[in-house]
Formats: sequence, structure tokens, C-alpha cells
Amino acid sequence: MSEKKRKSALGLMVIAILFVALNLRPAISSIGPMLEPIRVDLNLSNSEVSLLTAVPVFCMGLFAPLAIVFGRKFGMKRSIAFLLGVIGVFTLLRGFLPSYPSLILSAFFIGVAIAVISPLLSAIIKHNFPTRTPALIGVYSFGMGLGATLAAGLTGVFYTISDWPLAIASWSLLSVIAISIWLRVEQPAEEKVEASVFKMTQESPLKSKRAWYMLLFFGSQSALFFSMLTWLAPIAIDKGMSVLAAGGVLTLMTAVQIIGNISIPLFFDKFPNRLVWTVLVLSSGSFGVLLLMFGSVNLVWVAAAFIGVALGGLFPIALLMPLDETTTADEANSWTAMTQSGGYMISAFMPLVIGVIYDQTGNHDITLLLFLSFIGLMLIFAILLHKRN
Repeated sequence: MSEKKRKSALGLMVIAILFVALNLRPAISSIGPMLEPIRVDLNLSNSEVSLLTAVPVFCMGLFAPLAIVFGRKFGMKRSIAFLLGVIGVFTLLRGFLPSYPSLILSAFFIGVAIAVISPLLSAIIKHNFPTRTPALIGVYSFGMGLGATLAAGLTGVFYTISDWPLAIASWSLLSVIAISIWLRVEQPAEEKVEASVFKMTQESPLKSKRAWYMLLFFGSQSALFFSMLTWLAPIAIDKGMSVLAAGGVLTLMTAVQIIGNISIPLFFDKFPNRLVWTVLVLSSGSFGVLLLMFGSVNLVWVAAAFIGVALGGLFPIALLMPLDETTTADEANSWTAMTQSGGYMISAFMPLVIGVIYDQTGNHDITLLLFLSFIGLMLIFAILLHKRN
């Protein structure tokens, strides 16, 4: 492949990665603004409805190791195209079968698809953009953040003009767009990628203490993200906001997050100290949670912005950890699969735990303390990773 064609192929791949990533959150984040309408319409408890976000996140952890199997057996391009189709079909199913069993079933298969796509994208980035990895992780996390923001902000709007099944099913259209772009990607050095990216590594990251620190860091940031995604709007409603205003708060948080997703990684090359960045964004998150604990209803907007800064920085930092530690796409795929598998499984049921606690207590005091504990754990693991030994 000539250099000009290779650059063109890589440019299209960047766009394709953005649109694939755009599909990895709306099926989950669209549930948050609709928790109350779904709960009332289907006569569910808070803990039951929170399973709609817990199940896909658990699947994202349990099935992440399948990325290696899919890559080796079906190839990168076909695997991602097929899994995008799975996300689209089961998201659309929610509009035709708006029952609790079908919602849980769709959550399961959507979670499996996201689980496999995520490590594949990280391995693709590591192989094809070895000198631009932070920037491409920024594109990847920006796409995920943008998808979450659009779903959080527009699902409520769709709900006002239709009903909740159509509001959450409408996000299936994103998969059609992503598939059409992804199928046009011409993978540079395809044979070399298939031979190297998806073979099993000889040394498992399971034996590395640093890999376990990364897993626990990823789990803590994931727990904070999905718990915020699920419960920030209900917390805002409890403090006196309307459903529409609470949806706006969630939109603000995710909007600030995507700005952080794309901007913070761009500074990593110039200011590469990951610990400094981690401390800065964790401090922002702590301040936001404290405002939710002790601030007035008007300060909920400010709290959401500070929390958005934290979430916007933490996700790319967590994604980069295994890529910084490894030298080949093969290793990156293995380390990423491990950290995301364990991390998502750790965080999967935090929204459910919060729902159970809320059913028992009737308030979110313990919820906010849990948010602070996630932040504290991330600080501990970031310090341990900074101390190489």
C-alpha cells in the first residue's frame, strides 16, 4: 500500500473509530432519564429498574475476553460490523417489545456486544497509531462520551413527543450509520494485524501486580461513571428539581465529560505525568460530590460540571494505562481485556446496590458516600501505579 493510500485509510479509520465508539453508550445512558417512566409504567422497584444498567455493564466485564476469540475466528472488521448490528437490533427491539423481560434480554446482548468491541478498538489503535495513541484514545473516549451525552440529553426530548419505548429505541439508528462507515474501512496491513493482534500472549497479565492495580482503577472509575449516569438525575429530583431540569443536569455532566474526553488526552504528550492528571480530575470529582451532599438545589448544576470534568479525564486515563504498559497490539489486547473484564464486573452492580439502598433508606446519603469512596480508591491505585517496582 502506498503512503498516500495508507494515510487515507488511516484517516477513514479515525472517523470509523469515532462512529463505532458513538454506539457504545446510548443503549445504556438512554435508560437513566427514563428510569422513572419505565418504573411506573412497568410497576417496578428502584432496584429492579436499575438492573437495566447493571446487566449490560456486568456483561461488558464477563464477556470482554471474547474479544480475542472473535478477532482470531472472524477477523476485526467483520466482528465489529456484526456486533454493531447486535447493538442496533436489540436497541430497536425495545420499541416493539416494551416489557421488563425484553428490556433485560436486550440489555444482556447489548452488553456482550460492547464487551467485545471495546478491547478490539484498543488493539486497533495500538497497532495502527503507535505514536498517536493518546490522541486516538481521545477520539475513542470522545465518541463514547458524545454518545452518552446525546442519549442523556435527547431521550427526554423524544419522550415528550412520543413515549419511552420509542425514545430509547430511536438510538438504534446510530448503528446503521456506524456500520456503513466501518464497512468502508480498508485495514492497513490486514494480514499482519490478523496474525499478530489476536494471537494469545504467552505471558498473562494475570500474573502482574500492576495489571491488577489497573483493573481495580478501571473498576472504580467505571462504578463512578455508571452510578452517576443512572442516579444523578434521581438525586437532582430528590433535591427538588423537575424531571426535565434533572435531565438537563445529566446532559451538562456528560457534555463537560466529552470535552474532557477529547481535550485532556491532547495534553498528555506535553505533560505526561499521569498521576498529576489523575489527582487533578479526582479533586474536581470530589468537589462536585461534596456540592451534591451539602449544596443547595441551584448548586446541582455546578456539581454536575465538576463531576463531568472528573469523568472526562478518568476514562481516557484508564484506557491508556494498559496501552502505556505494553509494547505490542497483542499485549494491549490482552491487558485491556483483563482490566475491562474485571473492572466492569466490579462496577456492574453498583447502580443496583444504590437502588437497593435507596429503597431501604429513602435518601441518597449513602450513595454520595459511595461516590467519594470510589474516588478515594482511584487515588490509592494511581499512587501504586506511579511507584514502579
